[in-house]
Amino acid sequence: MLPLAGVIVGVVGLLLGAYSTFSLPKIKQELATHDEKLSHQDDIAAQASAAASKADSANARIDSVAKGTNDAFQSVATELGNEKAAIAKLEESLKRPVGGRHGKHGDVVAGPGEYVVKAHDTGRKISRANGCSYEDLKAVNPGVNWARLKVGQTIKLPEGKAAAAAPAPAPAPAQ
Repeated sequence: MLPLAGVIVGVVGLLLGAYSTFSLPKIKQELATHDEKLSHQDDIAAQASAAASKADSANARIDSVAKGTNDAFQSVATELGNEKAAIAKLEESLKRPVGGRHGKHGDVVAGPGEYVVKAHDTGRKISRANGCSYEDLKAVNPGVNWARLKVGQTIKLPEGKAAAAAPAPAPAPAQ
């Protein structure tokens, strides 16, 4: 019985050897396919890592640009505030009376009235025609060269001359 068992084990060994001989190329081919897939996955992983690194770098640049833009807007806002304050000061200074020259009635303030110079006009003619003194007319027009008036030139008329000429209202009767 022992030799028969040896023959059976030998036949089984031969069958297993024959099976593995035929199966080995298939297994090698599957291993090669798996190696190729693993290599492709490694390439994808490397590309993903490079993309993540580039995304981090891009995010850092975006943050830098956003900070720079914010700083620029803050600077512009500060400058706009300064300009607004300067404009307010200019507007306030335009509301103040013209200083430095005095007419017969103290500081003379330019009124809304204007006069357009005609041929042969002089400062004295203009002041007489508009019921004001020559000194008051000169005071509200400090930049005018009175010796060289030009036709069409606009001259400011002093404020308050019409109000000074109008009579004061009568008091209400007592009851």
